[in-house]
Amino acid sequence: MAEIAAFRGILYDTKKAGAPDKLLAPPYDVISPAEREKLAALDPHNCVRLILPKDVQGGDSDGKYEHAAAELKTWLDEGVMRRDDKPALYRYHQTFTAEGRTTTRKGFICRIRLHRFDEGVVLPHERTLAGPKADRLKLKRATRCHLSQVFGLYSDPKRETDVPFETLERSAPVLQGTTSDAVTQQLWRLTDPVAIAKVTQLLADKKVYIADGHHRYETMLALRDELRKEATSPRSSIEYGTIFLANMDDPGLLVFPTHRVVHGLPSFDKDAVLAKAREFFTVEEAPAPDAATVRRVLAEKSAGAPTFAMATGQGIAYLTLRKDVDLERVPSLKGPAVVRTLDVTLLHALMIEQILGIDRAAQESQTNLRYVKDTGQALQEARAPGVQAVFVMNPTKVSQVRAVADAGEVMPQKSTFFYPKLASGLVLNPLLPQEEV
Repeated sequence: MAEIAAFRGILYDTKKAGAPDKLLAPPYDVISPAEREKLAALDPHNCVRLILPKDVQGGDSDGKYEHAAAELKTWLDEGVMRRDDKPALYRYHQTFTAEGRTTTRKGFICRIRLHRFDEGVVLPHERTLAGPKADRLKLKRATRCHLSQVFGLYSDPKRETDVPFETLERSAPVLQGTTSDAVTQQLWRLTDPVAIAKVTQLLADKKVYIADGHHRYETMLALRDELRKEATSPRSSIEYGTIFLANMDDPGLLVFPTHRVVHGLPSFDKDAVLAKAREFFTVEEAPAPDAATVRRVLAEKSAGAPTFAMATGQGIAYLTLRKDVDLERVPSLKGPAVVRTLDVTLLHALMIEQILGIDRAAQESQTNLRYVKDTGQALQEARAPGVQAVFVMNPTKVSQVRAVADAGEVMPQKSTFFYPKLASGLVLNPLLPQEEV
């Protein structure tokens, strides 16, 4: 079902560009303005200048997109970046420490034939927003390039897709560096046609699930549609996006929670909110705990029923779905059972929307809701001025992501945090309408 292909990517020539530590960056959507300036100052060729460009006057007008295109052309002309001579699948390892252990997540970067979500080949699991898609489309349109990858998952319980890369992994990587998040990034080129064909064959009967990068994928589709009038073949490069594919059955795949910070409500009374919540949840209040305790208690309670916690300056309350609640009678929870039993869906439908009155528009604009990933930071936020409550979450399981996508449903935005984020600047995918894959 998924058609993947090797491609001639654009990579940094580290002999000219220098150390990858100073060239790579996080994904565009997690870079703050201050971090953007810090990354740009690391090296004149740091990829943040492409993925989060500024115009030549240093402003933020649409001229920044053309400036990114000019910057990329200059780097190619100078040889700082070069396009590979041979098509490759790019093996990608990320080694990191989390939850007290060191782990390596493995996958590979390739082209993938683009499909609309309703075609059932590439499946989403989260809602998207209009703003980020418009920005990314302008950048892709100007550069004629996919500057970073969508993060996709496929199922391979026997891990057969690892085998064609095993010999390659014993050689030195073509790119290696440690990024600011203390993750070691390694990249290899697989150019052997036989090995490439084996990987392609193994993926041919599989669905692909988007783990991260829904906005990027949808802008790839939009640009494909724009450029089709210039294409000369159904196998034109514009028909393909660029994606990092990881095996969802690999133990190196970790998902962390994203917590919700509620702020700016005109009135908020903790006791009144919990009283309303008791219609749906059992509520167990406790003094303010440490992050490790919250994670442990949430994990224990969620083994029996969906659970999340509400932290305030006065302490914490664990909310566990009552067994006598008929969710089918809740209008906002119509749909497959897999969606109705997710912690994050229940939080949004029952607590955030129904009890607190924060509608979808306010959520999308983050008028009353913002997000934080670290549990310790979330508990600190609960005591911050202007914050009314923080909802502390369990991580969504990979199996739940797959089940929701297979059911044709989506979760609320930021329901998953696949850790770590992919580095930007590893491999660029040029879009040439007259070039065939």
